[in-house]
Amino acid sequence: MLVAFVVLAVLLCGSATEDPMTQQREQMVQNQIVARGIEMPAVLEAMRAVPRHEFVPGSQQSLAYADGPLSIGHGQTISQPYIVALMTELLDPRADDRILEIGTGSGYQAAILAHIVKQVYSMEIVEPLCRSASETLAAQGYHNVQVICGDGYRGLPESAPFDGIIVTAAPPHVPPALMEQLAVGAKLVLPVGSVWGIQHLKVIHRTETGFQQSQDIPVRFVPMTGEAQSK
Repeated sequence: MLVAFVVLAVLLCGSATEDPMTQQREQMVQNQIVARGIEMPAVLEAMRAVPRHEFVPGSQQSLAYADGPLSIGHGQTISQPYIVALMTELLDPRADDRILEIGTGSGYQAAILAHIVKQVYSMEIVEPLCRSASETLAAQGYHNVQVICGDGYRGLPESAPFDGIIVTAAPPHVPPALMEQLAVGAKLVLPVGSVWGIQHLKVIHRTETGFQQSQDIPVRFVPMTGEAQSK
């Protein structure tokens, strides 16, 4: 009986001292991610591990694990947790991959990818966000992310080909340069459409003979700015 009481006391003590953000993150994964059908173990592990509250402004930290996007300033947002998980699963990243992200934002999506893959290149056109995301990622120990300040419409040809490309802002069409920077067998995951009209999440898969498109999920993202706006 004494042993049982000791074990119970340890368990109660452990639950009482557990980081509340860790508890919120686990609830987020179970209620928002797993419940909606995300199954890839590496994605679920990353969503559990990355402290989302560190990637939102201080005034928003109490809402970091809520089921929706949040403003990060400069007219930009951090995507809903489920959308981050969905896009990552659709990308199908592997441990040795080199991934290009267009639209660093606060750095959260880059951190999720960095938890899974070997190297992440992330481009951000809004310079203050580029600098702050780079600092946050470094402070959180994600040293396999290279943040580049600049327009990502034409990708990063000097580091191509990539094992996957993910875009977190909506261009009016699929940028041809990004398709060409995919390695054979790699996928491009991005929202496409007008900020005022319907946007669709698309997956472009490069094959030995060309490109195949799948998925057509209605979504809502901020528009891709820069060169994309003139196309």
